[in-house]
This record gives sequence, C-alpha cells and structure tokens, in this order.
Amino acid sequence: MKKNASKLLSLLLSLAMICALFVPAMAADEEAVKPYEIPDVKGKIVILHTNDTHGADKSVEGSSIGMAGVAQLKKDFEAAGAKVLLLSAGDSIMGKPLVSADQGKSAIEFMNAAGYDAMTVGNHELDFGIENLKELAKLAKFPILCADMTTESDNKTVFDANKIFNLDGVKIGVFGLATPETRTKADASKMPGIVFPEKEELYAVAQAQVDELKAAGADVIVCLGHLGIADESVGNQSIDVAKNVNGIDLFIDGHSHSTTAEVTAAISKAGLGDTNVVNGTKIVSTGTALANVGLVIYDKADKSLNDSLITAASYTKTDSAVAKLVNGRDDAVVAAYGEKIAETEVDLNGSRSGGTSTATNTKTEVVFPDGKGNRTAETNLGDFAADAILWQAAKTLGEGNVDAAITNGGGIRETLAKGNISKLDLLAVFPFGNTVATIDVTGAQLLEALEAATCSTPDAIGAFPQVSGIEFTINTAVPYVNGEQYPGSTYYAPKNPGSRVTIATVGGEAWDAEKVYTIATNDFTAKGGDTFGVFKAVGGWKDVGVALENALINYTTEVLDGKISAEKYGETAGRITINNLPLDIKNNIWYFDAVSYVLDQGMMSGTGHGYFTPTGDVTRATVYQILYNLEDKPEIASNSVTDVDGKWYADAINWAASEKLFDGTTFGSDAVITRAELAQIIADYAAFKGIEDPDAAGMAMKEASDYEAIPAQYLEGMSFCYYAGIMTGDQAGRLNPTNSLVRAELAQVLLNFGKLLPAEKAA
Repeated sequence: MKKNASKLLSLLLSLAMICALFVPAMAADEEAVKPYEIPDVKGKIVILHTNDTHGADKSVEGSSIGMAGVAQLKKDFEAAGAKVLLLSAGDSIMGKPLVSADQGKSAIEFMNAAGYDAMTVGNHELDFGIENLKELAKLAKFPILCADMTTESDNKTVFDANKIFNLDGVKIGVFGLATPETRTKADASKMPGIVFPEKEELYAVAQAQVDELKAAGADVIVCLGHLGIADESVGNQSIDVAKNVNGIDLFIDGHSHSTTAEVTAAISKAGLGDTNVVNGTKIVSTGTALANVGLVIYDKADKSLNDSLITAASYTKTDSAVAKLVNGRDDAVVAAYGEKIAETEVDLNGSRSGGTSTATNTKTEVVFPDGKGNRTAETNLGDFAADAILWQAAKTLGEGNVDAAITNGGGIRETLAKGNISKLDLLAVFPFGNTVATIDVTGAQLLEALEAATCSTPDAIGAFPQVSGIEFTINTAVPYVNGEQYPGSTYYAPKNPGSRVTIATVGGEAWDAEKVYTIATNDFTAKGGDTFGVFKAVGGWKDVGVALENALINYTTEVLDGKISAEKYGETAGRITINNLPLDIKNNIWYFDAVSYVLDQGMMSGTGHGYFTPTGDVTRATVYQILYNLEDKPEIASNSVTDVDGKWYADAINWAASEKLFDGTTFGSDAVITRAELAQIIADYAAFKGIEDPDAAGMAMKEASDYEAIPAQYLEGMSFCYYAGIMTGDQAGRLNPTNSLVRAELAQVLLNFGKLLPAEKAA
C-alpha cells in the first residue's frame, strides 16, 4: 500500500469544493463591476420586466435599482432607438412599509411615474382585498391584465384578460395569469366570489388567450404570469403552463422570487432541457426586490428573443423626478414609524431558507446557514414572533386561556440585524396587516395542520409553522402522501396524519389527540390560508383585535423591556426537530449513529417508502459508486472496463480502475460483497487518500477464531481495517471475512473511516 506523510487527509472533498467556491467569489469582489452599457437596440423592440418588487422601490446602489432606476432604464433604451414595453409580473403593492403603509397606493403612483405599460395580479395584490385592488386599478395609468381571475357568479374576468401593444408595426400580445395559490396565499375572505382555475383548467385558459391573440394578429405572444417554479406549485408552475400550452413566445414569471438562471436549473431538473425554453416558450424572471431588471430584446429581422438581467450593481442611474417622488414618500414613512423603540443583541433570521439576507434595520447583509430559514426550519425570529403572538393572545384573553401559538413562516418577511429597532422595522417583519387570532382545535386536528404545513419540508414552503408552546418532530425520510384536497385550495390534507410529524408537547404537557387546544395564530392561517385547510374546516376562529406588528412591538417593549437578548433569542429554542431517519432506524439500535451519519453526509440514502433496510445486501458496485460520489464524480480519462457500458455504475468502475482501486478490464456480475472484499477496497481507498497503515495495538488480529478463513488476497486489507478500527470483530471476536456485508455494517464502516480524520474535515 502507498504511504504518505500526510496521514489525516479528508475523506470528503467538501473543504476543497468550498475553497474552490471562495476563489471566484473573492475575485469578483476585487474586480469592480462594470457599469451597464445600453446595447445597440436601434430599430428593435425592448421588453423591460420586473416582478416581486415588494416595496423595494427606493434606489439603493448595489441592492435595488429602484423605480427611479427602472424609469431611467426605459428612457435610456428609448434614447438608443428602441421601442420599449415595461411590464410587471406582480407582487408590487405589498412588502416594505414604503408601499404597504398606504395599502399599495404609493406603489401604483411609483409605477405610473416610471412608465409601466401593464402588470398582472400577484397573490399579494389581494392582501388588502379585491375592492382595494379595484381602486388601485382606477389609479393606475396602465392596465392590470389577468385572464384566470374571474367572478364565480358570471365567470367574467375581474380585469382585462389581455392587450395588444403595437410597437413600430410589431403587435405584442400580452395576457396575464395569477397563481391559483392566491386563494390560499391571500385572505380568501377579502376576495369573496373570486375564482382561480388550476392545472388543466389553467392551461385551457392560457391556450384560449394565445388563440385569441393570434387571431387578432399578434406577432409575439407574451404571458405575464405570477406562477413561479417552487416545488409546492407543481402543476401550476410557469414551466407547467409552457409545457402544456402551444404558442407562447415569452413567459415573464414571478411568485417564487427566482432568477432566470434558477428557472433554467428547474427546467433541467425536470428533464425538459438545459435552457430556459420549454415547448418554444422562453421563461424569464428577475428574482425579487429590484435586485435585477429583466431585459428581452426582440429583433424584427430574425424574430429572435434574447434575454438577460440588468443588475443593481451594474446600473445606478436614476430618473430625478421619480427619485424625488419615491424618496419623499420614504421620508414620510420613516418620520412616522422610524423612531427607535428597542434593540437586539443578535441577528434575527428573517430569510426564506437561509443564506444571505439584508437586514431591514441596518441595511447590512447577514448570512444564515443554508436550509435554515423561516420556510424550512425553526429560526430565532420565528421563535420571537410566535412568542409575541402567544403572549398577546394570552394578555387579551387571560392567562391560561391559550395553549400555544403558530405563525406561518412565509408571513415573516425581513431580517433584523444586531442594533436598534424601530416600529418601521417590526412593521416590515409583518407587513400584511394581519391580526392575532385564536382557534380551538383537537390534538388530532393540530397534528394534521402541522403535517400539512410541512408537506414539502426540507424544501421551502410558506406555510412552515414557527411555533411557541409546541414541540414537534418532522421526519423527512417519510414521503408526504396526499389525502383529500382541501376545498378551495391547491393543497392536500395528509393521507396519514402522524406518519411524518409527531407532537411531543403542547403547552408544556404531553400531546393528546382528543384534547381541545386553543391555538393563537394570525387571521390568515386561522381562516385556512396556505395549507391550513383543517382550520378552515373547523371554523369558529376569533379575532384578538391586535395587529401582528403591534404584538411584536408590545411584547418587545412590555415583556423584553426593549432588549431582544442573546440569552433568550441567540439560538433557536429547539421546538422543532427535523430529521431524515427512516422508519426502520430506532435510536437505541447499535447502528443508529452510523446510519444518521451516512444519511446526513449524503453517502447513502434510503431504499424507498421511508425505509433504510439495514439488513439489506451491499453489492460491489454500490461501494465503488459511494467512493466515486465522495470524489465528486470526477471526469473519466478512459473507459478501460469493457463490460460495464450502459450500467448505472459504469463511471464509478472506470474511475476506480483509472485510480488503481480496481484491477482488471472486466467487472463481472454485480455480486453481493463480502466483509473481506470491502476491507480491501477501503484499505486501497485509504492509500489513495494518503492515509498510512495504522500501528497494531490491542489484541492481534491473528488471535481471532476465524483468522485462517481470511482469503489471502484480502489479508492486507483486513489488517488495515482491523487495526485502524474501521472493521473489527463481532462480540464473539469473530472477523466473519466471508460473510456478506449488509447496509448497516457499511454505514458503520464509513463512520469509522471518518473518525480517522480531523473533526472539521470528517463532517
């Protein structure tokens, strides 16, 4: 075996990959972003588009292009000789207090000043109700287009379905689509009698729009949609519409806050190609908060559509008149709400699913662990918010009259960084104007609610329950099985409540399926918003009469004395446990730690239907594939093994052969592997990684009762694994070299190998 002075090299290549990621990031920081230059667009059609602006209308260099920047972009392209169409894919009137404080009136005024030509309806356009949106439509100097938002009584669209814009002889036909999720992602009581079709019915609406616009002579068909690409929206995604509707040239999307690059990745994941084009439809989206403005250039000569994003880092010009309008409104909002009322000693996580988040109080960027945001896991801001809701409900209704609290993670919209906090900041955390509410449910109904609200976990979902007074566990290894669809919802009840979620305690006592609990929440979820269809079915919710943001203010000032301390909210309280342990892995079994390790590290996965099958056989190909995966699947120099072409493990075997971890030019059958065979493969891999032979210690391997049964060709490998503590004997001291290996044993071997490495490298 090879020897190397560097004994403790990493089994995993995570450090190398992380370091590789750091290099371009640092290079990008060192290289100044080049100012955006308007391309040659003379005689061409330019479509500028935005989506999910959420009140980021003030221009902030490097962060938000702002409405003044959008206005100037339109002017710049027009000055360059282009005919420009400016479109919004929705979610413009709700978000930061700049636009939500006056229920979206300011947002429409800003869009008027910027020169928008049309917008569609985002779900948050309905947060203040249908009548408010109708009033805003009267204020708008552009049409609101939506083909799939109709009144139940007469099946007529609330707003115009489409419009044709004639730009220099080119007819651009634009129609709007709102997400069917609007009926659960906005307050249904504020839009009575409004209907949104879904899936096949949605596709039929879109196809009818395409046909109508083509018949009217449209040269280019644009769908201005607010559908998104989130997993929870499957069936109603922009990708689904593009796949099932013929004739859409361009789909401008919103809702999931995705960039065009993320749309492309989703299309690839769905097996529909490696571009942002599906069934001839180009799908584009800008992300959120005006970090980008979308650009699509239509060339009349070759009828091509070319898309790109203009970033806030590259474009900093603004229209002075629009800037004055926006900044004046911002100054007024700050004057009304901006006085300091508290401070926080810790960063409070307001991110969607971890990563970088800009704090509303300090305007600085804060980084949270990936996968740890309000839509994916318990957060300290989620704890803080739920505690405030529980306290406010108990204060109003009386101590002992409320058991616990739930608030949907999607309703938490902003991060708070260490420092001072104003009413403005807390209003930004809860911007939707919801109030604290209570609802009485049985323990069984509470379990259904929690399981439905985590149906896609660990993938993000707006319904994810941040809680106070509840301790529960989600097992993501168990698939969520749809039961009955909730009436008037795009979501489904769990078919088997309790299969994925278990509740330990409610109100400090053991959960009881039959006991009736009073749960504090917000009026949106109490009415059945998001996935909380069971709450709607139960009914009888009560409005506490205190706005959510006021509950935060009251709790912070009256209970916390104006200080959110590190002691109380520096870490999450451990109310929600998320694991991916299969149903057949119990915490008192000898291989529990090993299986947890390989699942967490992604070395092994379950065998389906929520099981790991610890006693299942392991084949030779499986072992080589795991090692190949650990090396991040490097490119294969040559296919030297002749009998694996077309096999799922072909690359792994050819890689192993190229690195001398496998000898021969034929692999043979993928037979069950023995313990001795595995020991030799692991020993060879250790040598490949530069790990030296261990010193013999303790009982000599030759003293094992079945030492003589070790095949000669595997003696070296068995010795390495034995003395390294990777693979030792059973309780009776037997080595069992010719026994077949099972999955639990392989997990233990991988865990033991990892223990040879420094802690920071083995994780």
